[in-house]
Amino acid sequence: MNNFPKAIKRQLTLYLLLFLFSYQCLGQKEGISSSIEKQSFIYSQKDTNHLGLDVYTQKGSDSNIRKPCILFVFGGAFITGHRDDSVYNRYFNTLVEHDYVVVSISYRLGMRGVQHVSKFNTKPLSRAIDMAVEDLYDATAWVINHAGSLGIDTSKIILSGSSSGAITILQSEYDRINEKPLSKKLPDNFNYAGTISFSGAILSFDWGLKYHKQPAPALLFHGTADQIVPYHKIAFLNKGFYGSGWIAKIFKKNNYPFDLYSEEDLGHEVAVSPMYDHLPLILEFIQLFVIENKPLQINCNIKDPTIKPLMTQTSKELLKKLDEK
Repeated sequence: MNNFPKAIKRQLTLYLLLFLFSYQCLGQKEGISSSIEKQSFIYSQKDTNHLGLDVYTQKGSDSNIRKPCILFVFGGAFITGHRDDSVYNRYFNTLVEHDYVVVSISYRLGMRGVQHVSKFNTKPLSRAIDMAVEDLYDATAWVINHAGSLGIDTSKIILSGSSSGAITILQSEYDRINEKPLSKKLPDNFNYAGTISFSGAILSFDWGLKYHKQPAPALLFHGTADQIVPYHKIAFLNKGFYGSGWIAKIFKKNNYPFDLYSEEDLGHEVAVSPMYDHLPLILEFIQLFVIENKPLQINCNIKDPTIKPLMTQTSKELLKKLDEK
């Protein structure tokens, strides 16, 4: 725990390879349901980047009826990924079929082309996270401004993300709660209604993980053997990378609502697998924590001895190859 990070460049490379590998292992892709309408928009322009988003709604739905919105951020190590990757379609289909609006966004990939990162130079990673957070705030503002035509209830905008997208949403809520400068992009008195994170973490330079006021309820999925995004924490002096297990610990201590599902002995495949395996849990979280506003604290450790970790051996092999380079 005393090296932050031990070798970020090596870790990010492994992170990307394993994230893509998890897609291949799951192999459960499907198309968008024929009952769903997809609309695409540009929400911001940053330099030469035209940042877009896709809005998924039920065909023929009445926009005068305001619905909760899940604002989704894709994964890919801040290097690659797409907002409309088919691996997310089952998740999107299920949410829309249960009467929610889904908005999936693109964002700037700040780790592309980065050559030198070390424990003494965390600026590239921090900058990549800040870029993604800024873009998510801009997308949130766009959604709020267009909520009338899209039929979105702005009091029930829920953040969701996978891997680097999960880092982005958890960081966004952390920075909003602590009134970091970027959060001023959001409207005054705006609050996210919840966060749904698949293998995420928070990067903090605050000598720990400190919330100045109560954050939105959090649903946290994470593998306890994740070698890419830590389940607990990696800390060095004032710097820390705090995963789902540590976030839940802080939430429990401060009596904040949370729902932690830790997958025992599994790794970074949990950045994808709950969008197939645990859809009822996700729907239950939205209903209980967001719609009914119940102040619950749930800590569930899932261990299935019949399921072998998808990437344990592959992780070791990739780590060995990276060390040899």
